[in-house]
Amino acid sequence: MSPSSAAAIPPVLAEVVRSGFVEGHHRGSLVVLAADGTVELALGDVTAPVFPRSSNKPMQAAGVLRAGLDLSGERLALAAASHSGETFHRDLVQKMLSEHELTPAELQCPPDLPLDPVETETYLAAGAVRDRVTMNCSGKHAAMLAACDVNGWPKDSYLDPEHPLQKLIHEVVEEAAGEPVAAVGTDGCGAPLMAISLTGLARAFRHFVLAPEGSAERRVADAMRAHPEYVAGTRRPDTWLMREVPGTLSKMGAEAVQAVALPDGRALAFKIDDGSTRALGPVLARALRMLGVDGEVVARIGAAPLHGGGGVVGEIRAVFQAPLPDGTGAAR
Repeated sequence: MSPSSAAAIPPVLAEVVRSGFVEGHHRGSLVVLAADGTVELALGDVTAPVFPRSSNKPMQAAGVLRAGLDLSGERLALAAASHSGETFHRDLVQKMLSEHELTPAELQCPPDLPLDPVETETYLAAGAVRDRVTMNCSGKHAAMLAACDVNGWPKDSYLDPEHPLQKLIHEVVEEAAGEPVAAVGTDGCGAPLMAISLTGLARAFRHFVLAPEGSAERRVADAMRAHPEYVAGTRRPDTWLMREVPGTLSKMGAEAVQAVALPDGRALAFKIDDGSTRALGPVLARALRMLGVDGEVVARIGAAPLHGGGGVVGEIRAVFQAPLPDGTGAAR
């Protein structure tokens, strides 16, 4: 293997330990920003573009506000959500639609089951089936449709990257990230997906928590932090972190992406290269501790036990560390 090929291999951020034996690794890239926005720690390639997936949702929510949609409180939090599909999520999506005389049939996200597995069992036991309102992105889609309604924009093409709303969201992403969008794809929910670097993603979250009061970005951050259960759900790490560490903004994304900003401007973003969400908690907990955030909630987020024969036989654990001044001690 050439030196250039070796350099392109992401470092190991977490390892899988079963019965004392390391049976696997999760590689990825991670960036931590200091309060002044400078890069304090970079593991892997944090300047290459990635699809942040649902970690882009705060920026999409800011876009609908800039489009003139008047959202606040739980509704605005739900517009930035990957909700669990719990009853209170589904009820509010229905209300948001009805307030603009919209129907669930106009949502262009695919029908789905609740994101939360516990909720899915209850949902299916009640005889319910896959539904667009239940899909975790339905709050975002309801807000996008409502923004089209107040502007008289076409609703049947609201997911087209050339639609006025999507162009506005594109601008918000670039402004918040401080860099151009490198590529545009299609997210799992069908919405346009803008690629930026992990450093740009961390900058964007920092931008949201430090934005002036009353700005679209600050309104989104404040709504998410005030109503974290609408951003995620009652059994989700984003909810726990924003509820129990005041002022923290947190949003995960599919394919194992996570971004967090603290109220003083420190921020982090990472992506597990293989997309395995089982490594998210341990890596997030280790990164938070590097930022001086600790306590029961961090331990809860970081717990990732492995089971065998009905009992706990191992764990997924973070193994990266900050490099020492001489360059040693970096993640493996």
